[in-house]
Amino acid sequence: MYYYLIVALQAFCIYHVYKNRKPYYWYFLIFFIPVFGSIIYIITQVYNKNDAEKIQEEFSSILNPTKKIKDLEKKIEFSDTYANRIELADAYAQNLDMPNAIVNYKKTLEDTDQNDLYARQQLVLCYFHLKDYDGVTEYAESIQDKIIFKGSKQQFCYGLALKDLGKMKEAEVQLKQIDRPYSNYDERLELAKFYLENNRIAEGKTLLKEISEESDHMTKPNRRIYKATIIEVERLLKSL
Repeated sequence: MYYYLIVALQAFCIYHVYKNRKPYYWYFLIFFIPVFGSIIYIITQVYNKNDAEKIQEEFSSILNPTKKIKDLEKKIEFSDTYANRIELADAYAQNLDMPNAIVNYKKTLEDTDQNDLYARQQLVLCYFHLKDYDGVTEYAESIQDKIIFKGSKQQFCYGLALKDLGKMKEAEVQLKQIDRPYSNYDERLELAKFYLENNRIAEGKTLLKEISEESDHMTKPNRRIYKATIIEVERLLKSL
């Protein structure tokens, strides 16, 4: 039981770091020093007397994710607002219940007084998770003229969706937007595979070499994070 409480505490802290875009080093402190790292993070970054109730609520949602959904559904019954509907959709998405997340994100689009960009971004990710590539393209194309779309995860998903739909030229245009040195290693690996699958061996090999050379300059924590990616890059290079 003690072990599961530590894991739950870590999960809460990591989720809070991600949600609030805290500095990257917190991930390592929480992960490598489970108990004390999490306590230090909560004391210095989370805890506030005015927020105590909210912290307890978020922590309980990690332990019992369906409880949060049920509470939000009751909240919707009492007050079906845009904010409440988005919160419910996010909860479903975090619980990987994409069909219900989609239903609720789409419901928010009916409120034409609200900015629908966030809901459309989320719909791209939900449909990609379900491998519904027509759904991905529909919502990606509705936001592709937004500045925030360029270089985003949504654009990457859009490129892969186009590839799976057989639209290779269009897919390449989108995937190449993610090709940025010393970043996006997983995405660039997919672009290299795209080149290789389309018999563009020289381009694929060049990109793989770039990633391999960049990996030599990674910090130890980054090498751990991208270990699987680096291994796959080296495997592909050896096979060429």
